[in-house]
Amino acid sequence: MEQVTVRRRRVFYVPGYDPFPPRRYREFYRKEGAAQAAISGYALQMQAEAPGSKGYVWRVQTVIGGRETEARVQVLVWSDLVQASMRRGILGAYLLMVRTLWIFLSTGAMAAMLRLRPWSILTGAWPVAMLSAQLLLGLLAGVLLWWGAGVLVGGWAGQVLGLGLGAAALTGVLVLFRRLDTRLFAYYLLYDFAQVAAQHGAYAPDLQARLDAFVEEVAAALTEGNDEVLVVGHSSGAALAVSLVAAVERRGLPEGGATLALLTLGQAIPMQAFLPRATRLRADLAQLAASPAVAWVDVTAKGDGVSFWLTDPPAVCGVAGPGAHQPLVFSAAFSQTVSPEKWRAIRRQFFRLHIQYLAAFEHPRDYDYFQITAGPVLLADRYAGRAPSPQVERRVFSPHRGKA
Repeated sequence: MEQVTVRRRRVFYVPGYDPFPPRRYREFYRKEGAAQAAISGYALQMQAEAPGSKGYVWRVQTVIGGRETEARVQVLVWSDLVQASMRRGILGAYLLMVRTLWIFLSTGAMAAMLRLRPWSILTGAWPVAMLSAQLLLGLLAGVLLWWGAGVLVGGWAGQVLGLGLGAAALTGVLVLFRRLDTRLFAYYLLYDFAQVAAQHGAYAPDLQARLDAFVEEVAAALTEGNDEVLVVGHSSGAALAVSLVAAVERRGLPEGGATLALLTLGQAIPMQAFLPRATRLRADLAQLAASPAVAWVDVTAKGDGVSFWLTDPPAVCGVAGPGAHQPLVFSAAFSQTVSPEKWRAIRRQFFRLHIQYLAAFEHPRDYDYFQITAGPVLLADRYAGRAPSPQVERRVFSPHRGKA
Protein backbone atom coordinates (compact mmCIF):
# COMPACT_ATOMS: atom_id res chain seq x y z
CA MET A 1 0.00 0.00 0.00
CA GLU A 2 1.13 3.53 -0.72
CA GLN A 3 2.46 5.33 2.34
CA VAL A 4 0.59 8.35 3.68
CA THR A 5 2.76 11.46 3.72
CA VAL A 6 2.47 13.18 7.09
CA ARG A 7 2.20 16.93 6.67
CA ARG A 8 0.87 17.71 10.13
CA ARG A 9 1.48 15.75 13.32
CA ARG A 10 0.62 16.25 16.97
CA VAL A 11 3.03 14.68 19.43
CA PHE A 12 2.19 14.25 23.11
CA TYR A 13 5.21 13.40 25.22
CA VAL A 14 4.56 11.72 28.58
CA PRO A 15 7.69 12.04 30.75
CA GLY A 16 8.68 9.62 33.45
CA TYR A 17 8.85 10.32 37.17
CA ASP A 18 10.59 13.68 36.87
CA PRO A 19 10.24 16.61 39.30
CA PHE A 20 11.82 19.11 36.92
CA PRO A 21 9.72 21.45 34.74
CA PRO A 22 9.29 20.56 31.05
CA ARG A 23 11.54 23.30 29.65
CA ARG A 24 14.54 21.01 29.68
CA TYR A 25 12.79 18.56 27.35
CA ARG A 26 12.31 21.35 24.83
CA GLU A 27 15.94 22.42 25.03
CA PHE A 28 17.14 18.82 24.80
CA TYR A 29 14.99 18.34 21.70
CA ARG A 30 16.42 21.52 20.17
CA LYS A 31 20.03 20.52 20.77
CA GLU A 32 19.78 16.84 19.86
CA GLY A 33 17.43 17.42 16.92
CA ALA A 34 19.90 19.79 15.31
CA ALA A 35 22.68 17.25 15.86
CA GLN A 36 20.67 14.38 14.33
CA ALA A 37 19.65 16.48 11.33
CA ALA A 38 23.29 17.32 10.65
CA ILE A 39 24.32 13.66 10.96
CA SER A 40 21.51 12.29 8.80
CA GLY A 41 21.35 15.09 6.24
CA TYR A 42 17.91 16.62 6.59
CA ALA A 43 16.55 20.01 7.59
CA LEU A 44 15.02 20.60 11.02
CA GLN A 45 13.92 23.89 12.54
CA MET A 46 12.28 24.34 15.92
CA GLN A 47 10.66 27.17 17.79
CA ALA A 48 8.75 27.53 21.03
CA GLU A 49 5.07 28.27 20.70
CA ALA A 50 3.88 31.73 21.66
CA PRO A 51 3.32 32.29 25.40
CA GLY A 52 -0.25 31.78 26.49
CA SER A 53 -0.86 28.64 24.46
CA LYS A 54 -2.28 25.71 26.37
CA GLY A 55 0.34 23.32 27.70
CA TYR A 56 4.08 23.33 27.10
CA VAL A 57 4.42 23.23 23.32
CA TRP A 58 6.98 23.72 20.58
CA ARG A 59 6.79 23.45 16.80
CA VAL A 60 9.15 21.56 14.52
CA GLN A 61 9.46 21.91 10.75
CA THR A 62 11.41 19.33 8.77
CA VAL A 63 12.28 18.69 5.14
CA ILE A 64 13.17 15.02 4.69
CA GLY A 65 13.47 13.43 1.28
CA GLY A 66 11.94 16.55 -0.27
CA ARG A 67 8.80 16.29 1.89
CA GLU A 68 7.84 19.02 4.34
CA THR A 69 6.29 18.19 7.71
CA GLU A 70 5.19 20.30 10.65
CA ALA A 71 4.91 18.80 14.12
CA ARG A 72 3.47 20.33 17.26
CA VAL A 73 5.09 18.70 20.29
CA GLN A 74 3.51 19.01 23.72
CA VAL A 75 4.74 17.78 27.08
CA LEU A 76 1.93 16.36 29.20
CA VAL A 77 2.97 17.76 32.55
CA TRP A 78 2.68 15.86 35.81
CA SER A 79 5.91 17.10 37.41
CA ASP A 80 3.87 18.94 40.06
CA LEU A 81 2.47 15.60 41.26
CA VAL A 82 5.99 14.19 41.32
CA GLN A 83 7.20 17.13 43.40
CA ALA A 84 4.34 16.67 45.86
CA SER A 85 5.17 12.97 46.28
CA MET A 86 8.78 13.81 47.20
CA ARG A 87 8.02 16.13 50.11
CA ARG A 88 9.03 13.89 52.98
CA GLY A 89 11.56 14.16 55.74
CA ILE A 90 14.37 11.70 56.26
CA LEU A 91 12.46 9.59 58.77
CA GLY A 92 9.45 9.54 56.47
CA ALA A 93 11.64 8.36 53.59
CA TYR A 94 12.95 5.42 55.63
CA LEU A 95 9.44 4.42 56.65
CA LEU A 96 8.41 4.70 53.00
CA MET A 97 11.30 2.47 51.99
CA VAL A 98 10.16 -0.28 54.38
CA ARG A 99 6.57 -0.05 53.19
CA THR A 100 7.49 -0.05 49.49
CA LEU A 101 9.87 -2.97 49.87
CA TRP A 102 7.21 -4.93 51.75
CA ILE A 103 4.61 -4.31 49.02
CA PHE A 104 6.88 -5.53 46.23
CA LEU A 105 8.01 -8.56 48.23
CA SER A 106 4.67 -9.62 49.74
CA THR A 107 2.75 -9.39 46.45
CA GLY A 108 5.27 -11.53 44.58
CA ALA A 109 6.06 -8.69 42.18
CA MET A 110 9.72 -8.51 43.22
CA ALA A 111 10.35 -12.21 42.68
CA ALA A 112 8.64 -12.07 39.28
CA MET A 113 10.69 -9.05 38.16
CA LEU A 114 13.88 -10.76 39.30
CA ARG A 115 13.07 -13.75 37.13
CA LEU A 116 12.22 -11.50 34.20
CA ARG A 117 15.16 -9.09 34.18
CA PRO A 118 17.54 -9.44 37.17
CA TRP A 119 19.77 -6.60 35.98
CA SER A 120 16.86 -4.14 35.92
CA ILE A 121 15.97 -4.99 39.52
CA LEU A 122 19.46 -3.97 40.64
CA THR A 123 18.21 -0.45 40.03
CA GLY A 124 15.46 -1.12 42.55
CA ALA A 125 18.01 -2.43 45.02
CA TRP A 126 20.07 0.75 44.75
CA PRO A 127 17.94 2.99 47.01
CA VAL A 128 17.56 0.22 49.60
CA ALA A 129 21.29 -0.46 49.64
CA MET A 130 22.30 3.21 49.65
CA LEU A 131 19.84 4.32 52.33
CA SER A 132 20.72 1.32 54.50
CA ALA A 133 24.42 2.06 54.13
CA GLN A 134 23.84 5.71 55.04
CA LEU A 135 21.91 4.71 58.14
CA LEU A 136 24.60 2.24 59.22
CA LEU A 137 27.32 4.84 58.70
CA GLY A 138 25.36 7.34 60.78
CA LEU A 139 24.81 4.79 63.54
CA LEU A 140 28.49 3.89 63.53
CA ALA A 141 29.49 7.55 63.88
CA GLY A 142 26.96 7.96 66.67
CA VAL A 143 28.12 4.89 68.59
CA LEU A 144 31.77 5.93 68.33
CA LEU A 145 31.01 9.38 69.75
CA TRP A 146 28.84 7.90 72.49
CA TRP A 147 31.59 5.46 73.44
CA GLY A 148 34.27 8.13 73.25
CA ALA A 149 32.36 10.50 75.51
CA GLY A 150 31.78 7.68 78.01
CA VAL A 151 35.50 6.91 78.14
CA LEU A 152 36.75 10.49 78.29
CA VAL A 153 34.14 11.99 80.62
CA GLY A 154 32.83 8.93 82.41
CA GLY A 155 29.80 8.48 84.64
CA TRP A 156 26.31 9.68 83.90
CA ALA A 157 27.60 12.93 82.46
CA GLY A 158 29.63 11.04 79.88
CA GLN A 159 26.64 8.87 78.96
CA VAL A 160 24.33 11.86 78.53
CA LEU A 161 26.93 13.79 76.55
CA GLY A 162 27.64 10.72 74.45
CA LEU A 163 23.97 10.21 73.64
CA GLY A 164 23.66 13.83 72.57
CA LEU A 165 26.77 13.72 70.42
CA GLY A 166 25.76 10.36 68.96
CA ALA A 167 22.31 11.61 67.99
CA ALA A 168 23.83 14.72 66.44
CA ALA A 169 26.31 12.62 64.46
CA LEU A 170 23.57 10.30 63.17
CA THR A 171 21.42 13.26 62.14
CA GLY A 172 24.35 15.04 60.53
CA VAL A 173 25.36 12.04 58.44
CA LEU A 174 21.81 11.46 57.19
CA VAL A 175 21.29 15.16 56.38
CA LEU A 176 24.59 15.29 54.52
CA PHE A 177 23.71 12.32 52.35
CA ARG A 178 20.24 13.74 51.71
CA ARG A 179 21.85 16.89 50.31
CA LEU A 180 24.14 14.77 48.15
CA ASP A 181 21.23 12.89 46.60
CA THR A 182 21.44 14.89 43.37
CA ARG A 183 24.48 12.69 42.73
CA LEU A 184 23.43 9.49 44.49
CA PHE A 185 19.75 9.29 43.39
CA ALA A 186 18.81 7.04 46.31
CA TYR A 187 15.86 9.13 47.50
CA TYR A 188 14.79 9.89 43.93
CA LEU A 189 14.58 6.22 42.92
CA LEU A 190 12.88 5.34 46.19
CA TYR A 191 10.13 7.89 45.51
CA ASP A 192 9.74 6.58 41.95
CA PHE A 193 9.18 3.00 43.10
CA ALA A 194 7.03 4.18 46.00
CA GLN A 195 4.57 6.12 43.85
CA VAL A 196 3.99 2.96 41.77
CA ALA A 197 3.54 0.79 44.86
CA ALA A 198 1.47 3.28 46.87
CA GLN A 199 -1.83 2.01 45.42
CA HIS A 200 -0.51 -1.52 44.76
CA GLY A 201 -0.36 -0.76 41.03
CA ALA A 202 -3.55 1.28 40.66
CA TYR A 203 -3.37 4.92 39.65
CA ALA A 204 -3.63 7.37 42.54
CA PRO A 205 -6.74 9.60 42.36
CA ASP A 206 -4.78 12.77 41.54
CA LEU A 207 -2.82 11.00 38.81
CA GLN A 208 -5.99 9.44 37.41
CA ALA A 209 -7.58 12.90 37.25
CA ARG A 210 -4.55 14.21 35.36
CA LEU A 211 -4.69 11.24 33.03
CA ASP A 212 -8.37 11.95 32.29
CA ALA A 213 -7.42 15.51 31.32
CA PHE A 214 -4.71 14.17 29.01
CA VAL A 215 -7.31 11.93 27.33
CA GLU A 216 -9.39 14.98 26.46
CA GLU A 217 -6.43 16.74 24.85
CA VAL A 218 -5.33 13.75 22.77
CA ALA A 219 -8.88 12.97 21.66
CA ALA A 220 -9.38 16.57 20.53
CA ALA A 221 -6.17 16.47 18.47
CA LEU A 222 -7.59 13.62 16.37
CA THR A 223 -10.11 16.04 14.80
CA GLU A 224 -7.83 19.06 14.30
CA GLY A 225 -6.65 18.28 10.78
CA ASN A 226 -3.56 16.28 11.75
CA ASP A 227 -2.39 13.26 9.79
CA GLU A 228 -1.02 11.49 12.86
CA VAL A 229 -1.38 11.89 16.61
CA LEU A 230 1.60 10.25 18.29
CA VAL A 231 1.80 9.60 22.03
CA VAL A 232 5.33 9.01 23.34
CA GLY A 233 5.74 7.48 26.80
CA HIS A 234 9.21 7.43 28.31
CA SER A 235 10.39 5.49 31.37
CA SER A 236 7.66 5.50 34.06
CA GLY A 237 5.57 7.54 31.64
CA ALA A 238 5.26 4.51 29.34
CA ALA A 239 2.57 2.95 31.54
CA LEU A 240 0.69 6.24 31.61
CA ALA A 241 0.96 6.48 27.83
CA VAL A 242 -0.51 2.98 27.44
CA SER A 243 -3.52 3.84 29.59
CA LEU A 244 -3.89 7.21 27.86
CA VAL A 245 -3.97 5.77 24.34
CA ALA A 246 -6.24 2.90 25.37
CA ALA A 247 -8.72 5.36 26.90
CA VAL A 248 -8.72 7.48 23.74
CA GLU A 249 -9.34 4.41 21.59
CA ARG A 250 -12.23 3.31 23.81
CA ARG A 251 -13.94 6.66 23.20
CA GLY A 252 -14.05 5.77 19.52
CA LEU A 253 -11.60 7.00 16.91
CA PRO A 254 -13.27 9.56 14.61
CA GLU A 255 -13.86 8.55 11.01
CA GLY A 256 -11.57 10.53 8.76
CA GLY A 257 -9.53 11.74 11.74
CA ALA A 258 -5.85 11.43 12.39
CA THR A 259 -4.10 8.11 12.83
CA LEU A 260 -3.39 7.35 16.50
CA ALA A 261 -0.02 5.78 17.38
CA LEU A 262 1.97 4.91 20.49
CA LEU A 263 5.74 4.86 21.01
CA THR A 264 7.10 3.61 24.34
CA LEU A 265 10.77 4.19 25.18
CA GLY A 266 12.84 2.72 28.00
CA GLN A 267 9.68 1.31 29.56
CA ALA A 268 9.42 -0.08 33.08
CA ILE A 269 5.82 -1.27 32.69
CA PRO A 270 6.22 -4.59 34.59
CA MET A 271 7.21 -2.67 37.73
CA GLN A 272 3.60 -1.48 37.96
CA ALA A 273 1.74 -4.12 35.96
CA PHE A 274 2.99 -6.99 38.17
CA LEU A 275 1.26 -5.52 41.23
CA PRO A 276 -2.17 -6.86 42.23
CA ARG A 277 -4.29 -3.73 41.74
CA ALA A 278 -2.86 -2.80 38.34
CA THR A 279 -6.05 -4.17 36.75
CA ARG A 280 -6.64 -1.00 34.72
CA LEU A 281 -3.14 -1.06 33.27
CA ARG A 282 -3.30 -4.78 32.42
CA ALA A 283 -6.65 -4.29 30.67
CA ASP A 284 -5.17 -1.41 28.66
CA LEU A 285 -2.19 -3.56 27.70
CA ALA A 286 -4.49 -6.34 26.51
CA GLN A 287 -6.58 -3.88 24.50
CA LEU A 288 -3.65 -2.29 22.68
CA ALA A 289 -1.96 -5.64 22.06
CA ALA A 290 -4.91 -6.62 19.87
CA SER A 291 -5.85 -3.19 18.53
CA PRO A 292 -6.35 -3.06 14.74
CA ALA A 293 -6.33 0.75 14.71
CA VAL A 294 -3.44 1.85 16.93
CA ALA A 295 0.18 1.09 15.99
CA TRP A 296 2.41 0.46 19.03
CA VAL A 297 6.21 0.35 18.89
CA ASP A 298 8.36 -0.31 21.97
CA VAL A 299 12.07 0.55 21.98
CA THR A 300 14.50 -0.35 24.77
CA ALA A 301 18.22 -1.12 25.06
CA LYS A 302 20.10 -3.68 27.11
CA GLY A 303 22.55 -1.03 28.30
CA ASP A 304 19.70 0.92 29.91
CA GLY A 305 19.56 -0.52 33.41
CA VAL A 306 16.39 1.41 34.29
CA SER A 307 14.25 -0.26 31.63
CA PHE A 308 12.87 -3.76 31.22
CA TRP A 309 14.74 -4.20 27.96
CA LEU A 310 13.29 -6.33 25.16
CA THR A 311 10.20 -7.44 27.03
CA ASP A 312 6.73 -7.62 25.50
CA PRO A 313 4.59 -5.98 28.24
CA PRO A 314 1.21 -7.61 27.45
CA ALA A 315 2.85 -11.02 27.03
CA VAL A 316 4.95 -11.02 30.22
CA CYS A 317 1.88 -9.81 32.13
CA GLY A 318 -0.14 -12.76 30.83
CA VAL A 319 -2.81 -10.63 29.14
CA ALA A 320 -1.86 -11.05 25.47
CA GLY A 321 -4.83 -12.86 23.98
CA PRO A 322 -5.08 -14.86 20.73
CA GLY A 323 -5.42 -11.67 18.67
CA ALA A 324 -2.35 -9.97 20.15
CA HIS A 325 0.07 -8.76 17.47
CA GLN A 326 1.87 -5.86 19.12
CA PRO A 327 3.85 -4.04 20.33
CA LEU A 328 6.72 -4.31 17.91
CA VAL A 329 9.66 -4.63 20.33
CA PHE A 330 13.21 -3.94 19.23
CA SER A 331 16.49 -2.68 20.62
CA ALA A 332 18.00 0.75 20.08
CA ALA A 333 21.41 -0.99 20.39
CA PHE A 334 23.15 1.96 22.03
CA SER A 335 26.60 0.40 21.94
CA GLN A 336 26.38 0.09 18.14
CA THR A 337 24.40 3.20 17.17
CA VAL A 338 26.30 5.89 19.09
CA SER A 339 29.94 6.69 18.45
CA PRO A 340 32.58 4.83 20.49
CA GLU A 341 33.58 8.12 22.15
CA LYS A 342 30.03 8.93 23.17
CA TRP A 343 29.40 5.38 24.35
CA ARG A 344 32.43 5.51 26.63
CA ALA A 345 31.22 8.85 27.99
CA ILE A 346 27.62 7.87 28.76
CA ARG A 347 27.65 4.12 29.44
CA ARG A 348 28.10 4.65 33.18
CA GLN A 349 26.01 7.80 33.41
CA PHE A 350 22.84 6.29 34.79
CA PHE A 351 20.27 8.87 33.71
CA ARG A 352 22.04 10.18 30.62
CA LEU A 353 21.91 6.67 29.20
CA HIS A 354 18.23 6.43 30.05
CA ILE A 355 17.36 9.48 27.92
CA GLN A 356 19.48 8.44 24.94
CA TYR A 357 16.24 7.40 23.21
CA LEU A 358 15.45 11.12 22.94
CA ALA A 359 18.91 12.03 21.66
CA ALA A 360 20.96 11.93 18.47
CA PHE A 361 22.69 8.77 17.22
CA GLU A 362 25.93 9.00 15.27
CA HIS A 363 25.22 5.68 13.50
CA PRO A 364 21.41 5.47 13.37
CA ARG A 365 19.75 2.39 11.96
CA ASP A 366 15.98 2.52 11.65
CA TYR A 367 15.43 4.39 14.91
CA ASP A 368 15.56 8.19 14.72
CA TYR A 369 13.47 9.95 17.36
CA PHE A 370 13.28 13.15 15.35
CA GLN A 371 12.15 11.54 12.12
CA ILE A 372 9.54 9.58 14.09
CA THR A 373 8.18 12.68 15.82
CA ALA A 374 8.63 15.25 13.05
CA GLY A 375 9.17 13.33 9.80
CA PRO A 376 6.83 12.56 6.88
CA VAL A 377 6.14 8.87 7.63
CA LEU A 378 3.46 7.39 9.87
CA LEU A 379 4.76 5.22 12.73
CA ALA A 380 2.84 2.24 11.31
CA ASP A 381 4.33 2.72 7.84
CA ARG A 382 7.85 3.32 9.13
CA TYR A 383 7.98 -0.07 10.79
CA ALA A 384 5.67 -2.06 8.50
CA GLY A 385 7.34 -5.43 8.02
CA ARG A 386 10.04 -4.72 10.58
CA ALA A 387 10.91 -7.85 12.55
CA PRO A 388 11.20 -7.66 16.35
CA SER A 389 14.54 -8.24 18.00
CA PRO A 390 15.15 -11.99 18.38
CA GLN A 391 15.78 -11.79 22.15
CA VAL A 392 12.32 -10.40 23.00
CA GLU A 393 10.93 -12.04 26.16
CA ARG A 394 7.30 -13.14 25.85
CA ARG A 395 6.94 -15.78 28.57
CA VAL A 396 4.43 -15.00 31.32
CA PHE A 397 5.99 -13.77 34.57
CA SER A 398 3.36 -11.66 36.32
CA PRO A 399 1.90 -13.19 39.50
CA HIS A 400 -1.27 -11.12 39.00
CA ARG A 401 -3.22 -11.16 35.75
CA GLY A 402 -6.65 -9.76 36.60
CA LYS A 403 -8.01 -7.00 34.36
CA ALA A 404 -10.43 -4.21 35.08
